[in-house]
Amino acid sequence: MPRWVPNLLTILRLLLVPFVIRAILGAHHTRALALFAVAAITDVLDGAAARHFDLRSQTGAYLDPIADKALLSGVFLALAATGSLPWWVVAIIFGRDIYLLAAAAILLWLTPVRNFAPSSWGKTSTFVQIVTAILWMARNVLGTSAIDALSSAMLWPCAAFTIASGLHYTWRGAHLARVD
Repeated sequence: MPRWVPNLLTILRLLLVPFVIRAILGAHHTRALALFAVAAITDVLDGAAARHFDLRSQTGAYLDPIADKALLSGVFLALAATGSLPWWVVAIIFGRDIYLLAAAAILLWLTPVRNFAPSSWGKTSTFVQIVTAILWMARNVLGTSAIDALSSAMLWPCAAFTIASGLHYTWRGAHLARVD
């Protein structure tokens, strides 16, 4: 497999972001969910290809989290903008992300730390956010009482894991700042 395949999949995911957002904002719910599914598949495939065929790259290490954040942030913002999702969830997700970017900037400025690997809490938080986004988009497609209840219930684990991952990254950042 060519070395560039995982990065191409990541770039494809990044290119899908505006189409997913536009579909949500335009109330094309089935299209939004389908495009999000394709984007999610590219995420799985790029990671699997990079690990299985040892095709990891520095470019991929930078692009992958950017593509993930752009997709999830865009979806949550669009869902909230259409009135589908409560704004407080977006505030927690964006608050954590802005906080982490600021903390990383401070660590970059004040310490020799240059590697900010994702943690298991961060990965779990991302997974829960993906499930939450899928459920809320499915809610717009299906509109059943069961999916309404499930999507509403997912807001709490989504918020909890997002906050927990922020606290875990804070602990890791403080430890890195003390060690280096």
